[in-house]
Amino acid sequence: MVKLSVIVPFYNVQQYAPDTLKSLRANAREDFEFILVDDCSRDETPDILARAERELPGAVYVRHEKNGGLATARNTGIDAAHGEYLTFLDGDDWLAPGYYEQLVSSIEKLGCDFVRTDHVQCTARARTIHRVPHGRRGVVLNPRDAILPADRSTSVDYAYAWAGIYHRRLVDRGLLHFTDGLRTAEDRPWIWKLHREAESFATVGLLGVFYRRGVASSLTQIGDVRQLDFIRAFDQVVAETAADRDAEKLLPKAVRTYCAIISHHLGSIERFEPAVARKLKSMSAVALRNMPQDVLDDALDSMDVQRATRLRRLRRRPAPATGVAA
Repeated sequence: MVKLSVIVPFYNVQQYAPDTLKSLRANAREDFEFILVDDCSRDETPDILARAERELPGAVYVRHEKNGGLATARNTGIDAAHGEYLTFLDGDDWLAPGYYEQLVSSIEKLGCDFVRTDHVQCTARARTIHRVPHGRRGVVLNPRDAILPADRSTSVDYAYAWAGIYHRRLVDRGLLHFTDGLRTAEDRPWIWKLHREAESFATVGLLGVFYRRGVASSLTQIGDVRQLDFIRAFDQVVAETAADRDAEKLLPKAVRTYCAIISHHLGSIERFEPAVARKLKSMSAVALRNMPQDVLDDALDSMDVQRATRLRRLRRRPAPATGVAA
């Protein structure tokens, strides 16, 4: 049986894919598989992956004929996976040698549904360690208990899918797939669902994923309309949390986080194309009006003056007569 399935989407990353694949080779084991999903790249990435399928032990190459975005590519990988455990890696990031063996050992020792790990953020030559914002390490806990408090960074704010390992029973329960078609913020509804519905998790102080920031082709660096998928992602978070049995307790966290993300994008609106910037304002205003207004009032009251003022001003924006297309 395959012990670990590693799902790695690639899209136009010919510059970085060789380093990613080299690091996978340094993590290969006879019971590991590496599912390489090309999301219809237009550069040399498909040729690199076709060669890797022949040369990398455990490699399985899958190619999309149409670009579907990161969430869809990860779902393709999940559907193709055979492992007892699953994890993710992005096609422009890389790993320390032997990291996956340590990761599998951690979850087997703990026996929980999923384990979250720290990572190293790499921006040009700078290296910064980022920790899971959860204090208790190596202890199995109820993931629902790690969502709050609302006014501090918690495990649901550390949404990186590749910073962890997940038992196959989460796939069987329908908890590991992503919302199809989301091109950014795809990890947000996913991590919230995991924390609301999985039964057990733990965090460990294991470092081995190197996350490359500032890549020119990354959506975080591109100010086009795909960036606005964060609104659809957080609309889903709020709607699903509102339907939860603990909605009264959890909604303040969901709404406050959504507000913080909207404010962040408004604060750097100059990086968006002009038409996208206008759409960002319109869609964000609609999103604010659709939130539970009493919860929104409390969230704004708890934020700093600059962010709260920015959001209150947007909230007062007149609603368009015919609505706003998503």
